[in-house]
Amino acid sequence: MFIPLHDRNTLKHIKVQYVTISLIVINIVVWLITGPIATEEFANATLLGFGYIPALIFDYAQLDPSLIIVPDGFTFITYSFLHGGFMHLAMNMLFLWVFGDNVEDALGHFRFLVFYLACAAAGALAHGLLDPASEAPLIGASGAISGVVAAYFLLHPKVRVWVLVFFRIPLPLPAAIPLAFWIGQQFFMLVVDPGSGVSWSAHVGGIVAGLVLVVILRRRGVPLFDRTIVTPRAVEHKAESVVVSPQPTPETRKPPTPWGRPTA
Repeated sequence: MFIPLHDRNTLKHIKVQYVTISLIVINIVVWLITGPIATEEFANATLLGFGYIPALIFDYAQLDPSLIIVPDGFTFITYSFLHGGFMHLAMNMLFLWVFGDNVEDALGHFRFLVFYLACAAAGALAHGLLDPASEAPLIGASGAISGVVAAYFLLHPKVRVWVLVFFRIPLPLPAAIPLAFWIGQQFFMLVVDPGSGVSWSAHVGGIVAGLVLVVILRRRGVPLFDRTIVTPRAVEHKAESVVVSPQPTPETRKPPTPWGRPTA
């Protein structure tokens, strides 16, 4: 288990990651409205009205008309803006903050938004296909975040990222190491623990979508695996200035010394 802390990966095509920041703000605001300051009745209503419920999508159940807020198809997206608790929100937003800006840079603002929402929808679809009769609402941005992580893995595997390993040990590692481990863990957990409270299938759905969509949606000329290893703590050194003496004219050129080298 690792927690991403920071990467040294400068933006090349955009000045500010507007979409990434906006998504983080929206998720925080929605969590505040539906969590700490919400009544239990309101929180439950938003959970059922905006959460993704497979049984409704696959016609195994119907929701009371008084609880319907948006059409069922919209919940492929709306579920990803709901979170169950602060740590659930914080971990997802931390991953988005560390990795989202460079994926947005590689795709562009609009295509990154499309990418993010498509990965969220892919996560919901995978979750529903695995358990289509489930009446438990799926919430959380993990499907979309998984797509972002997968895209970063393809784009910048060599960039060093500071990660907190086992919640205690800070290490600068090439992104390929922790991200490959994290991606592999999602597939492994899907096989060994498919019925847990964590929707590993949503994570896997987001990962697969991210790997495919980043290849299709990235800017023209943006290669995969393009970065060299850069240490987050690296200090940029300015090259020492070099004074170049003007070339002597024929009138001022001195004759060579007996050893064949010009005198100063």
